[in-house]
This record gives sequence, C-alpha cells and structure tokens, in this order.
Amino acid sequence: MPDATTFACPDLTTFTRLDDLGLEATGQLLKPDRAVLKCRVVDPDDWCRRCGCQGVARDTVVRRLAHEPFGWRPTTLLVTVRRYRCSECGHVWRQDTTAAAEPRAKISRGGLAWALVGIVVQHLSMARVAEGLGVAWHTANDAVLAEGHRLLIDDPARLDGVEVLGVDEHCWRHTRRGDKFITVIIDLTPVRDGTGPARLLDMVEGRSKKAFKTWLDEREQTWRDGVQVVAMDGFSGFKTATTEELPEAVSVMDPFYADVPVMPMSWVSVLVGDVRRMVRSA
Repeated sequence: MPDATTFACPDLTTFTRLDDLGLEATGQLLKPDRAVLKCRVVDPDDWCRRCGCQGVARDTVVRRLAHEPFGWRPTTLLVTVRRYRCSECGHVWRQDTTAAAEPRAKISRGGLAWALVGIVVQHLSMARVAEGLGVAWHTANDAVLAEGHRLLIDDPARLDGVEVLGVDEHCWRHTRRGDKFITVIIDLTPVRDGTGPARLLDMVEGRSKKAFKTWLDEREQTWRDGVQVVAMDGFSGFKTATTEELPEAVSVMDPFYADVPVMPMSWVSVLVGDVRRMVRSA
C-alpha cells in the first residue's frame, strides 16, 4: 500500500513558529548551549504614520528576543528592524514588531506562551523556565506575571457565569517580613454543574475580611446578585464579608473542612456550640 503521507519542504520559519510573530528566518547559528536565529520583519511598514506618505529606508537596527526553546536549547532571535524616514515631513520610525513582542520586551510572544504552558500545564518552576528561555529569573518572572495578568485579570469575560464562589487563604511567603497570606478566589460553578474543573478568578494580598470584602465591592451589582453560593473555611472574616456584600448568597463550609459536600455556616455555629458545651460539662 503506498504511503499517503505528504511531506513539505523544510521551512525553518514554520518549524520555529516565527510566522505567527510576523517574522521570517534568514539565518541560523547553532551552538552546543544555544540556538541563534536571524530574522526579518515580513511587513515592510514603510508608510509614514504622521502624513501618510511613503518613507525611504534609512538604516536597520537589531532587536534581541528570547524565544521558545527547541530540544531544551535556549533560542535567541536577532530581529533586523528597518528604520524609515518620510520624504515629506521627515518623520523617522521603525518597523512595527508588536506581533513578535511587546515594546521593550525581552521575550517573544512565542516564548511567553511556552513559559505559561510550562508553568500551568507541566508544573515547571520559574527557575526551569528562565533556564529554558536563557534569561535571568527576574526577567522571566516579570514577563510571565505580566502576560498572565493580561490573559486572566484583564479578560472582561473571566467573571461571566459565576454562580458558586470559593474563597480560601494560602500561605505563600515563609519569611518574617511581609504578609504571608493571600486570599484565593475561584469559580466552583463548573464543579457543581459537572462541566469541568474550578477556575481561578483572582488572588488578593492578605487574609482578612477587608481583603475579600474589597474584592467583592469592586464587582458590579448585577454580578454580585448572580452569586448563589459561597464556599469557605471556618474563618469568620470571609463569612462576614459574604453576608455584607452578598446578602442573598448561601454560605457553606468547604468540603475540605467538612464531611458533607455543603454545610451551611449556621450548622457550623450550632456544632461548635455543642462541642463547647460538651467540653464544659466534661
């Protein structure tokens, strides 16, 4: 039986996903510990942004970007960027490279996507991600946090459809200085409906009634009216904030702290009172 597999010509640009960034590979330099790809911007971008006249190529500059690694060998992009000068108004500009990376960024969009997948899906440490990108830890950390904030926090639809809210604290700092706790807020609606796992909505610095209450107060009233259930631990601050900001929502004990899936906080108060009476009478 003949082989139906169709092979295309080798294409370094497609293989390294540079076409998604508006770039084209023009050369390569392979070293034992690093791969360097020389690239150019595909779109000429030679029309003046002030007067609309066509510009004349003036010179070129090179922009250096860390890209996703291939075979765990850090990949660096050397992007040749043309500079133009308008023949009418004299305005000087560079080719637009925002498809490849944010202005003044040191990591390409492809490198950021690889880093986020590595951290969220493959559970890589930030140190391992920085090593794979060939950048400093702080460079990788700042870029990944900014990209995560853009994709998660800045998404206007991320809070749509939330009916069951979960709140808990997490100790993330084990030092003497600084706040050790953050308040983690998640969407438990998919878990209740059996449609998928819980979704992380936000993380707020601190563990207090004020932290959770402030976050709820920043939400629109129509969104707060749609929350039906709030799952939490026995921390009274979360319960008070829920009562004040979501008076129509039912507060339940998180299954991690109870033997039943949902335990209204009023039941918890009764059980605690019973235990105290038993201790006093013993």
